[in-house]
Amino acid sequence: MIQVSGMVFQQSDKWLAGSIESVIIQRMMNDPAVYSYPSIDELEFELKLRKNIIASARAMNQGDAQFESFENSRCNPDYWHLTSAGGFRIRQDVLPSAAIQDIFTNSSLYAYECAVAKVIIFYHAVLNTINEHLFNQLFQNLYLYSWNADPDLGIQIIDTLHFLPGDVVYFNNPDFNPATSWWRGENAVDLGDGTYFGHGIGIRTAEQMIQALNEMRRPGSIQSAYLLTEVARPSFNYLARLSLSSRSYHSYKVQHAIIHHHESSISCKHYLFYLDQFYLHISNTGNPI
Repeated sequence: MIQVSGMVFQQSDKWLAGSIESVIIQRMMNDPAVYSYPSIDELEFELKLRKNIIASARAMNQGDAQFESFENSRCNPDYWHLTSAGGFRIRQDVLPSAAIQDIFTNSSLYAYECAVAKVIIFYHAVLNTINEHLFNQLFQNLYLYSWNADPDLGIQIIDTLHFLPGDVVYFNNPDFNPATSWWRGENAVDLGDGTYFGHGIGIRTAEQMIQALNEMRRPGSIQSAYLLTEVARPSFNYLARLSLSSRSYHSYKVQHAIIHHHESSISCKHYLFYLDQFYLHISNTGNPI
């Protein structure tokens, strides 16, 4: 269900039938969860950002970036420093918008695993949705590694059976072959047409994603891969308020810790578990792990 200004939203002819916006609206209306917006502008912002997430996923699929584990990651040294952990740290002499755009413009210079691919897609989609100057204010000091993301991106996990176009879902492969541990699962963008984009697999249906992962199980395994009932989303409402506000943005913020776990293709929920364990250790001992 959708509420705008406290009132139940009714589908209108503002979006063409069959358009991705109308598909998103219909899925929201069919969801028992309530999607609440202070104004129609914030609803339209989410529709635009979701549409751009899908466009960015398709653009990555059409590019030449390779799937690689952290130890074999590559990036363009004109924009990024490659760290010993396989992360990409932005150079101080380039704009965040230019660095993110270069991943798509010069995609053949890049190789990364599937979790960071989804964070890159989120950043690229936000860049194509908000003012470039605001993007550069929000996302200074970028560091791309697994699901690590700037707090202003506001990535959150939602437990749900109702996926929306632009959501990132996770196909879990519980009995993956340890020799190819990067097939432990696949983060994938719901493209809204019954298909999903996963970096390293490409665009496939859910059944085809599961089949691909099943081919990478431990020898003799009969335990199938499966789609989890959870999604990763940026904070649409928060980003909408920043974008629609006429006030200037103050860039001071508390950055998250960075967890270098060295496990390719983990889910966002898995990464946040590691992050929670890190902070729990700090609170109990007063010392980093």
